[in-house]
Amino acid sequence: MVKGLQGFSWTMLLLLCAIQELGAWAMHTAVEGPGLGQQGDPALLAGGRVKRGWVWNQFFVVEEYTGTEPLYVGKIHSDSDEGDGSIKYTISGEGAGTIFLIDEITGDIHATERLDREQKTFYTLRAQARDRQTDQLLEPESEFIIKVQDINDSEPRFLEGPYIGSVAELSPIGTSVMQVMASDADDPTYGSSARVVYSVLEGEQRFTVDSKTGVIRTAVADLDRETQDRYEVVIRATDMAGQLGGLSGSTTVTIVVTDVNDNPPRFPQKMYQFSIVETAPVGTAIGRVKAEDSDVGENTDMMYQVKDEEGVEMFKVTTDSNTQEAVITVQKPLDYESKKVHTVVVEALNKFVDPRFVDLGTFRDQTIVRVSVLDVDEPPEFRPPSNLMEVQEDAHVGSVVGVVTALDPDTANHPVRYAIDRSTDAERIFDIDANTGAIVTGKVLDREAAGWHNITVLAMEADNHSQVSRASLRIRILDVNDNPPELATPYEAAVCEDAKPGQLIQTISVVDRDEPQSGHHFYFTLVPEATNNHHFSLLDIKDNTAAVHTQRMGFNRQEQDVYLLPILVVDSGPPALSSTGTLTIRVCGCDSNGAIQSCNSTAYVVSATLSPGALIALLVCVLILVVLVLLILTLKRHQKSHLTSEDDEDMRDNVIKYNDEGGGEQDTEAYDMSALRSLYDFSEIKGGDGGGGPGEGGPSRNLASALHALPQWVQSPDLDFSVFRDYICKKVEQADEDFSVPPYDSFQTYAFEGSDSPVPSLSSINTWSSGSEQDFSYLGGWGPRFRQLAALYAGRRGEEDSEES
Repeated sequence: MVKGLQGFSWTMLLLLCAIQELGAWAMHTAVEGPGLGQQGDPALLAGGRVKRGWVWNQFFVVEEYTGTEPLYVGKIHSDSDEGDGSIKYTISGEGAGTIFLIDEITGDIHATERLDREQKTFYTLRAQARDRQTDQLLEPESEFIIKVQDINDSEPRFLEGPYIGSVAELSPIGTSVMQVMASDADDPTYGSSARVVYSVLEGEQRFTVDSKTGVIRTAVADLDRETQDRYEVVIRATDMAGQLGGLSGSTTVTIVVTDVNDNPPRFPQKMYQFSIVETAPVGTAIGRVKAEDSDVGENTDMMYQVKDEEGVEMFKVTTDSNTQEAVITVQKPLDYESKKVHTVVVEALNKFVDPRFVDLGTFRDQTIVRVSVLDVDEPPEFRPPSNLMEVQEDAHVGSVVGVVTALDPDTANHPVRYAIDRSTDAERIFDIDANTGAIVTGKVLDREAAGWHNITVLAMEADNHSQVSRASLRIRILDVNDNPPELATPYEAAVCEDAKPGQLIQTISVVDRDEPQSGHHFYFTLVPEATNNHHFSLLDIKDNTAAVHTQRMGFNRQEQDVYLLPILVVDSGPPALSSTGTLTIRVCGCDSNGAIQSCNSTAYVVSATLSPGALIALLVCVLILVVLVLLILTLKRHQKSHLTSEDDEDMRDNVIKYNDEGGGEQDTEAYDMSALRSLYDFSEIKGGDGGGGPGEGGPSRNLASALHALPQWVQSPDLDFSVFRDYICKKVEQADEDFSVPPYDSFQTYAFEGSDSPVPSLSSINTWSSGSEQDFSYLGGWGPRFRQLAALYAGRRGEEDSEES
């Protein structure tokens, strides 16, 4: 219920531009039909009508209007309008004032622009009725809709293209390939503008399409991929249900025919020929053959096999998975002389067979492969291939061990020569006859030294030594009984002084280097000289051992402490050999339990009772003594060397190397100058001056002169250095003869004093001028550190000047 509607009655007329004469009927439908606008007063009027302020329905306008005049849409009218123009009608909303215009007096609405339903299907507007004088609303504002009526102006379009489908070859008729769908932008609820049907424009011989669903199906059952593997089918979609005047669109569908295994493999040739040399090793590839298959993918995968019995024995066929080729290889060694040509039947068949097409025929094919064996010059062959020979070890030198035979397998059958590979018989124990192949002994054999010999025999053609065959031969040396049995060890036994008769002392076993086929069997007995022995007895146990027992009671170490029992051992031959061994029996003191306490032989007791720990302790003691002796000898030698150097007054320790300049005149404790002065014998200097009386200055004056001259190192003819020379030569000779002291002496030569020195050199070496020719007055300007040096040289200069005057 909307307030303010009492007292007014509005009537809205829906006027279609094509049927204006039915306006009254349309108004009546608008008042009583469903879906109307706002309701007025609910009071029932006469005749059953409901009084309303606005009476209307939806407006319709046709799209794509191409006329020159505005298109009439409809009229709005109020019941209170008496036609005197006092009411002004206005509209607002979508398109008001631009697309849609209204006559303010009559309420007629016109469309001024061309409308497109596919862009906008309806417009929502609001209607107002105002008093023209006061501009007040006479009726409440109401909303109405203008719908754009559709016409068939859009053709069907395939929006999901391009289309690509597939179907297996040989598929039955009616097999679904794919579905296509077209879209029409027209209104599907109005007429048949959007009702689409499908048809085939191109390719109708092979395919059909459902007119309603667009499903494409096969029209034939003989699609063959090997003949044509794809088809281009043009599908058309037409609206208006395909009626005359409908719009249409088309698309191209690519249909790919997929492969099925409907073609068997086929060899391009019925016979292939290959050749191979007879020396080709097993596994050598002879050649390749391939069967062709029109199918693709896994339908072309094949297997190959040999069908005939001869081929299966001599050759092998494998399949190359990458190229699908049959690889024929040698399975057994070939021989040109035995068979020159081999014929092999090779069969190809598909791995994957489709049971649907078995009735098309057998999916396999065969071909013949002819293999020709080529002859080559082969080395001799050993026949028979036995590699074992036997010879007695007592065979004489030159005895025949056996004969090897080798033949030339070639047709020419060249003579064969034999030899032994000396790298396998460096000692030349065996020889072979080059023509007959007879192997003979070259040295005396000894099975105990070497029971087996492995040699290599060479066989070669007489006129072509490059064709060589090798055969390994094992020669077994058969045993001959040529070694007597011997006691297993030098047996020593002990018997207690209180031993009783029949007591077991020792069990004896023997060894024999021979190996008779029937096994060893030894016999034991005492030598004839010992048969009258009353002390001990020997019992042959019959298992290749013997036992020694006592024959009397009690033994006395004081009377006899050692018994020697000779035993004779004989083997079973043939021929029977024997040897004699001696059993040493010592008499020892035992405790009540029979344990040995002591024997007369100390060495025996020590060796029997000395434990490993005691031996280790003894070795450690010996090692300590040796170390102490070496240490004492080293200390004595060092002490002797030290004493010798002190006795000789070795002055080499006074040679000091200075790497610094020094501290000047204040540095008076760095070195003792008296050690150098003591080396000079100034008495000789005095005597060398020719007597020198007081008038010449005396000894003190000579000493001062000598000291002043020393820094200049001027070799005066009056000075005699023979004492120093003899001393130095003596020390050098002693140092050369004594190899136990390090080389303390060293000799260094300085030929370069350095560069960038601010003062001239002070060295007097290589200065051949006399002291009178040099002026040392500049030393006074060097500062207090050189004051003493300047005074020394200044005094020397003053004395020389006084002497000259």
